[in-house]
Amino acid sequence: MDSWITWPTLKYAGRDIPAGIVVFLVALPLCLGIALASGAPLFSGVIAGVVGGTVIALFSGSELSVSGPAAGLAVIVLGAIQELGSFQVFTMAVVLSGVLQLAFAAVRAGVIGDYIPNSVIKGMLAAIGVVIILKQLPHAVGHDKDFEGDESFFQPDQMNSFTEILASLGDFSPGAIAISSAALAILVLWERPFLKKLSWTRLVPAPLLCVILGILANEAFALWMPAWQLLASKGQLVQLPVVGSASELLGMLQPPSFAALANAKVWGVAATIALIGSIESLLSLEAVDKLDPEKRISDPNRELRAQGLGNIASGMLGGLPVTSVIVRSSANVYAGAETRLSSLVHGALLLGAVALLPGLLNRVPLAALAAVLLAVGYKLASFKIMVGMWERGWPQFLPFFVTLAAIVLSDLLQGIAVGMLVGVFFVIRSNHHAATTLVRDGDDWLLRFNKDLSFVNKAEIKRRLRTIPDRARLIVDGTKALYVDADIYETLREFETSAGFRSISVEYHQFFGKELE
Repeated sequence: MDSWITWPTLKYAGRDIPAGIVVFLVALPLCLGIALASGAPLFSGVIAGVVGGTVIALFSGSELSVSGPAAGLAVIVLGAIQELGSFQVFTMAVVLSGVLQLAFAAVRAGVIGDYIPNSVIKGMLAAIGVVIILKQLPHAVGHDKDFEGDESFFQPDQMNSFTEILASLGDFSPGAIAISSAALAILVLWERPFLKKLSWTRLVPAPLLCVILGILANEAFALWMPAWQLLASKGQLVQLPVVGSASELLGMLQPPSFAALANAKVWGVAATIALIGSIESLLSLEAVDKLDPEKRISDPNRELRAQGLGNIASGMLGGLPVTSVIVRSSANVYAGAETRLSSLVHGALLLGAVALLPGLLNRVPLAALAAVLLAVGYKLASFKIMVGMWERGWPQFLPFFVTLAAIVLSDLLQGIAVGMLVGVFFVIRSNHHAATTLVRDGDDWLLRFNKDLSFVNKAEIKRRLRTIPDRARLIVDGTKALYVDADIYETLREFETSAGFRSISVEYHQFFGKELE
């Protein structure tokens, strides 16, 4: 049996630690915002972030995936808490969802992710990039009504991705625009060849420099340009709960109610969280593998097991459900991470920040974080990627584009479902055109199977057989088909029965199934 835990290595600490700091700064406001959108205690979002960054990182099947509370589950969590009537009853459902995910891993359900077409995965990545850009533009100009980074088009505040941007045009802050613009300029310059040649630029990651610049700039505004200062009262700064002591910190934990085990509704909520969380994690895992510069292939069943253990731990401590999250994971990749050490650093910093540094972190402008995420969003959805998919032709571009549009205008799971339907259509279409060949030489006809055949090829087989004239001699060659579906055998049997009335002889060559004997 494979080892359950993979201990971190310090070999790439010079890249992993700065990347972990960047992911921590991106994840912190998201943890708080998702908890707010879920109708849960703010501290429960931080607990989920800590568990995702530490427990899951040790057990994960991926070196670069980062887990935490997922915006895609916020609406489900909100409804579940209301239905169950108590947050501690809800956390029991989170624990049970983890147990179910362990069962999924045991039966090797992670294989589901292997059946998602690459065009759909690339469409998902590009869509996440577009969503990040749409969601972060308001924060980049100082319009900070909420910061949950919701992946859904429709937001909990009754706004949507586009109306939020329009609202921000009448509610912008010059200070936020100055900070985000300067941060974006740094991020662009750091990619320029002349700066990459300088050794010190590899020691100071651009996203971390952007955050430091944001803090210093806002402090300068407070001294010399008060009208430009970004304020916590307007939701323009990170807002971390401040605790006075370790006992107060422990008092914020809300362990689950084990009496809820007898409640059938709790089991229903647990199954919903387990299914949706597992699908989101597998999709994120596939996407992160494609972003990984080293193109490592992660173990999906191990990832399910890690997510199960993470949800058990998060629920026991009073945290939200956790999944692998593509926004944090992509930020991790683009910050230069090499191994899971970066996720562990981010998780440890989340824990330390709550206990030790809330005052300092509450000075970080959200505009600086928005600039970092805007750069991540652009890399995921760059014009070069769009052109590359277009050049691959309609069978690749259409599922890609439909997935992108569906996710942007709905949410992650609905968009993937729509993209999968389009992808399946093109798979069926290509099978219809390439699965069989029919050639004629006088009265002799040859129907050759070029590949394995399933029920989706039945209509094409029938169409070709209808063209065979009376008194013909038909040879059906199955040499290249290792598998032929029972529906195809049934179609051939039906044709052979009718062929006797039309003086058509039928001969089978290289068929290994017994269905036609």
